[in-house]
Amino acid sequence: MRSFGMLGKKKVVIGMVHLAPLPGTPFYQEGTLEQTLKNAVADATALYQGGADGCLIQTVDRVYPAGDEADYARVAAIATITKAVADATGPDFQIGVQIMVNALKASLAVAKVCDGSFIRCTALVGATPSAGGMIEANPYDVLTYRNTIGAQHVKLIAEVNSRHFRWLGERSTADIARMAARAGAAAVEVAHTDEEANARLVREIKQAMPQLPVILGGHTTHENVARRLAEADGAFVGACLKTDRWDGRVDEERVRAYVDIVARLT
Repeated sequence: MRSFGMLGKKKVVIGMVHLAPLPGTPFYQEGTLEQTLKNAVADATALYQGGADGCLIQTVDRVYPAGDEADYARVAAIATITKAVADATGPDFQIGVQIMVNALKASLAVAKVCDGSFIRCTALVGATPSAGGMIEANPYDVLTYRNTIGAQHVKLIAEVNSRHFRWLGERSTADIARMAARAGAAAVEVAHTDEEANARLVREIKQAMPQLPVILGGHTTHENVARRLAEADGAFVGACLKTDRWDGRVDEERVRAYVDIVARLT
């Protein structure tokens, strides 16, 4: 059983494993699942061999349901992929699951059954607008389900001011982080395109809750990671580790170069 014990103890590098549309979603193309699985295993293997601390397996679609639900075929597909990634990597390589946009119970189930160690929560607390409608958190439901299936070891990383989550109303990022931690988050995520604004978000949370790990949710590159990660506890990393484009394949040498930079910060 994988355990994300290093969270908050070192600056972690979590590479993104982006999946093509899966069965049960509007833009799935018949016959593509096998290649999606092969690509996911190849990307995760490149991350593992390049020295990354783990990966986040994330569904990618053009439209998403706003509620905490997921089609059965979609869940079965990502479970198959997650198990294949777990089998292809070592026990210390962390594996996260995120069934977009906020299917937290399904993500927990996949992580529990397929040897994952964390999920990323778009909305663990509060509410945020999205293209598919209002996303409303239900932490009581999520935590009850996690307890029911015996997945207490599966860590929750909650977005609190980031790419997918903007609090609906007037709340400081520190307040949202505090609520997320109270609701069971082991770490929180922030992301801002502006480097100094991003640093302010990290500092705001750290000043309020020094022991709560803060993970960056994007916008790092080989050129800026030393600055952006100076005060944060890790990063989810996507495009800069891939060849050619955002949806290209993860390159092991790019991973190794990024990890080497981060290692010098710790």
